[in-house]
Amino acid sequence: MGKIISLNISREKGVHKEPVERAELKIDHGMVGDAHAGDWHRQVSLLAEESIALMRAQGLELDPGSFAENITTEGLALSSLPIGTRLGNGEIVLEVTQIGKKCHHGCAIFKQVGDCIMPREGIFAKVVTPGILHRGDSLDILT
Repeated sequence: MGKIISLNISREKGVHKEPVERAELKIDHGMVGDAHAGDWHRQVSLLAEESIALMRAQGLELDPGSFAENITTEGLALSSLPIGTRLGNGEIVLEVTQIGKKCHHGCAIFKQVGDCIMPREGIFAKVVTPGILHRGDSLDILT
């Protein structure tokens, strides 16, 4: 069983996301109010706190949202989930559509330490069942 430790949004692309207490997720959109939302396969991004801890071990001070992830989780091995896996909490359902991504040119974290965890361990999902998420909610593997 996983847990949502942070929900993060940014009004524009290319900046760190800021934590919010709750977030609305819509079908064919993603997280309401987030600059990366839209009708595409990468509506919502997720990264495990355990992955962020690996980067902290290299001497970086990082908060949830530092990798521009919408949902920071704990207790789920996100990068090992196959595409098509569904995650949910009794209200919302997300379907994994992509594992990892190409790091954009000029990633500040990569410049600092020569590595970035998001391209290997971040995942992306689309909204299957809309609803409201709150920081602290559970997030479980459904299928």
